[in-house]
Amino acid sequence: MGLSDKIVVSAAITGVLTDPEKFGVPVTPEQMADAAEQAYNAGASVVHCHFRSQEKGLSWLPTWELKPVGDILSAIRDRVPEMIINMSTGVMGEDISGPLACLQAFKPETAAMNAGSLNYLKTRKDGSWAWPPILFDNPVDKIERFLEVMLTHASFQSSNVSIRVL
Repeated sequence: MGLSDKIVVSAAITGVLTDPEKFGVPVTPEQMADAAEQAYNAGASVVHCHFRSQEKGLSWLPTWELKPVGDILSAIRDRVPEMIINMSTGVMGEDISGPLACLQAFKPETAAMNAGSLNYLKTRKDGSWAWPPILFDNPVDKIERFLEVMLTHASFQSSNVSIRVL
């Protein structure tokens, strides 16, 4: 098999703001580890993780609290040590302290970074909005702050890596 014949399969096991009460997405460390293992056994080598609140009734909301994020990461690593974890860092608004703290504390193998703003728009079958339109803002200064921490805590060391936002 040549290099051009290789593929990487990534599984996003929770989705963004998906309500586990309606759609059964994993939330707890055990559930996340189970889903990661199932994805690995189905051929995925990367798991993209959105971390959810562990508080009853709030599990559709994201969390950046270090303990639950660490518990989820540990559960996945313990269960499927071969799987590469791709940590979500998506957050609306200027306060990115939560995802930055998680990047610094856990140094995931990879992390997603949204390199631009986008509109979250979703309609139902009847054409009505599933939720009000939302701007997921990622201005240049926010991207630069993420890049600074990501490059500082990258697992590779290279003197010739340079990223500049124009």
